[in-house]
Amino acid sequence: MIERMIGRRVFVSGGAGVIGLELVPKLVRAGATVLVGDLKPRPASFESCVNYMQGDLNTLSQTELDAFRPDVFIHLAATFERSTESIDFWGENFRHNVMLSHHLMTLGRRCPTLRRVVFASSYLIYDQSLYQFDTEQKAGVCLNEEHPISPRNLTGMAKLAHETELKFLDGFEEYPFTSICVRIFRGYGRNSRDVISRWVRALIAGEPITVYRREGLFDYTYAADSAEGLLRLAQADHATGVVNLGTGRSRRVSDVVTTLLQHFPDAQVNEVESDIPFEASQADVSKLRSILNWVPAYDLEDAIQEIVDFERAQCRSEKTGSAQRLGNVLITSASRKAPLVRAMKNAAQRIGSEIEIIAGDIDPDAPTQHIADGFWPMPRTEVGELPALLSGCVARGIRAILPTRDGELTFWAENRAAFAEQGIEVIVSKSDSVARCLDKLAFAEFGIANDLPTIPASIRPEDIDADRFVVKERFGAGSRSIGLNLERDAAREHAKTLDAPIFQPYFQGLEISIDAWINRDGTPAGLVLRRRDRVVNGESQTTTTFQDPQIEAEAWRILAAFDLYGPVVMQAIVINGSTLEIIEINARFGGASTTSLAVGLDIFYWSITSAFGMAEGQIDFLRSDHEVRQIRLPSDTLIYDPDI
Repeated sequence: MIERMIGRRVFVSGGAGVIGLELVPKLVRAGATVLVGDLKPRPASFESCVNYMQGDLNTLSQTELDAFRPDVFIHLAATFERSTESIDFWGENFRHNVMLSHHLMTLGRRCPTLRRVVFASSYLIYDQSLYQFDTEQKAGVCLNEEHPISPRNLTGMAKLAHETELKFLDGFEEYPFTSICVRIFRGYGRNSRDVISRWVRALIAGEPITVYRREGLFDYTYAADSAEGLLRLAQADHATGVVNLGTGRSRRVSDVVTTLLQHFPDAQVNEVESDIPFEASQADVSKLRSILNWVPAYDLEDAIQEIVDFERAQCRSEKTGSAQRLGNVLITSASRKAPLVRAMKNAAQRIGSEIEIIAGDIDPDAPTQHIADGFWPMPRTEVGELPALLSGCVARGIRAILPTRDGELTFWAENRAAFAEQGIEVIVSKSDSVARCLDKLAFAEFGIANDLPTIPASIRPEDIDADRFVVKERFGAGSRSIGLNLERDAAREHAKTLDAPIFQPYFQGLEISIDAWINRDGTPAGLVLRRRDRVVNGESQTTTTFQDPQIEAEAWRILAAFDLYGPVVMQAIVINGSTLEIIEINARFGGASTTSLAVGLDIFYWSITSAFGMAEGQIDFLRSDHEVRQIRLPSDTLIYDPDI
């Protein structure tokens, strides 16, 4: 059965949770290609081959899911409260249970590759009057899939709602996937918030534990068993509807306490009188056995041994290691770059809600201050201001800096070591690489010397074998005062209006941009091609993504040769549909590069995780098969503030 996962593409929502931590490695070992989405940061235990998306999956787009092309969806993501649900859980349950499940399945039903859906449901759906009593019971009630349902709390209600949605979709022939709802019984496992793990952590810390209703009977189902069952059910395409997943054996709370005392003989156990009902439940696993010829194998004692070992190892690690420190992100020369700031804020929220995006600019009235989390009217990026810039970054808790203007790249590149000493990563290429990109003559000469298709350049038109010319400034923005398609004499005259002119042959063809993100070692992590459909003042006002394997392969080769780091945008001309001529590379994020985010080039997320030391070897580029056209238009921002 295991070999049936080879070549399968599995999307796991909530894969960093207690079951997911067991399931994802099993999927990898079974040969599956895995994409995990979760609010939590990427678990260190996941292999680098696991594709990972951190953030609220309510924001997952159709394009992002389709880019992965899943044929199996295992839906684990959920929120819950173990004790009585509080009023604060009202909104949390709706967003992360009800709304999330509906959103993910709305995307899933439109995903053309999807063939199998496995939903981790709960036994909380069953009518609690079947298994809760006023007195102690001798044995657990064996609940089967045909028993009456009446969810006992909001979590159970949300699970039933999605079971109903999947049953509804099952009635439409246009959706070629099968689905199964797996009602998991009393779950527990390593790295969990369940009561067993909480008790183990307390006992390791020398704290007492409090026990209610030790006579209660539960079908304790270990996360490793739940993961194994979900994996097997993902492969059992013929099985549909509802199935219980439990051991089929109920154990008393007192059995848990007795087992814990074997590991912690000096433990203090406080038994408290309670008016909560006596539970006596267990799964009827007949249907599970008939589908899989398998039932969970772990007993309580062996599982608790693993949990104790795990928590003790965690405790030792916390004492010897140091917690990962998050910080804030500074966007320099933020000016009017609202799309950039918003995109960076979205990326930061996928990593940690405490991360703030600070807009920095020498203009105290820079408009982006109204949409960023904070604003810094910065000193100029000059050597004499370095102490003030360093102290200002430290005071604002900045850990990563993203420069956005050509004119400041040299400063940040030359001084990034000084910021690194303060624990601040400047997301910028090395100074010699930056200098090469800013000097258009040096850029062209480097390319030609390294057999790259850069357009030749010279300070003298007679050195260029061409009838028509482009004349531009050697340094600075390439579009400033540019002369295009000029005859030789006209080119000489135009050059007199420039400070440091260079001459290049004029090529006619498709003008494109190539957005990319470059790893620390200079290798591209991903790139996206864009047509520059309408250009105003050197920037794309209308731009459309496209794919071309030949052009992409050449772009990978070119970018790797320039020894860059972070976000870059390469400008090029495509001649006769296939020949690439490189105009320039800007070693920064491009003005219209947000277009490429929409097809999977996750530049800002990669920038933050790289700067924070979270993503070495874990950059996963999932390019969408769909294309996007972006039209850049002004957008008003309204501010409601009683102090205006």
